[in-house]
Amino acid sequence: MRFYETLLNGKFVPVTLEGKNSRERFTDWALLEKPLVSSPISGGLKAAQERLAALDFVAYKKTRNNLDGAVSGLSPYIEHGLIQADEVLKFIDTNNARIEAYHFLQQLSWRAFYEQKYLEDPTLVWKDADHYKTGFKAEDYADELPQDIQKAQTPVAVINQFIEELYNTGYLHNHARLYLAAYIVHWRRIKWQAGAKWMLSHLMDGNLASNNYSWQWVASTASSKPYIFNLDNVIQFANNKYKTARPENIEIDKSYEVLTKQLFPNLEGI
Repeated sequence: MRFYETLLNGKFVPVTLEGKNSRERFTDWALLEKPLVSSPISGGLKAAQERLAALDFVAYKKTRNNLDGAVSGLSPYIEHGLIQADEVLKFIDTNNARIEAYHFLQQLSWRAFYEQKYLEDPTLVWKDADHYKTGFKAEDYADELPQDIQKAQTPVAVINQFIEELYNTGYLHNHARLYLAAYIVHWRRIKWQAGAKWMLSHLMDGNLASNNYSWQWVASTASSKPYIFNLDNVIQFANNKYKTARPENIEIDKSYEVLTKQLFPNLEGI
């Protein structure tokens, strides 16, 4: 039994999630106060409290989409139960920061929404919520993740770096997760379930509901259109540590118009 707090109608409501606990899913680095892998994320209650105290809502609002932006870093501690949602609200109210924290609370609300959606019917979490809006049917997508993706040896350098970062740290910025999911589903035409299962198995902050419904949003089975990106978009939000040289990323170095026609040739009016 897992315990969480969900944000419903402006109030946090305690709920329970059935399924594997964190120790069954992976070594509980947070409770052991040591990371599962070579990660900059420190485990333990003290580290969790320090993360909470360091929240900068102004910086978060301005830079949260940047791959090196001022994100909170609280997700692993929330997932492992070291920080409860009501503690975050108390911190915000103590600092009179409700307005400044709007965008941060919005993200917490999405997490709560996905968890509530899961609770309403846990059997749906691995099923397509709707058909793909890509011009392809579900059976057109492969069931297994190719070896070059698993080994971080794809033709796209920045994608390989995202995969290596996931393996080495157990964490990825949310924007990088979207890029990686889009590449797997749309460039490689792999079912979102295969990618979601793989990513979830490596994330220290892996939350089943948030992970799977985010993958569905990218895939378009839970949204009105597929999410794609190009190299210019990655460059806009990346920093110097990512390999964004154009020759090494030629497969994503195209305009959105060209990519849409290439990735979704069956769609009408493109």
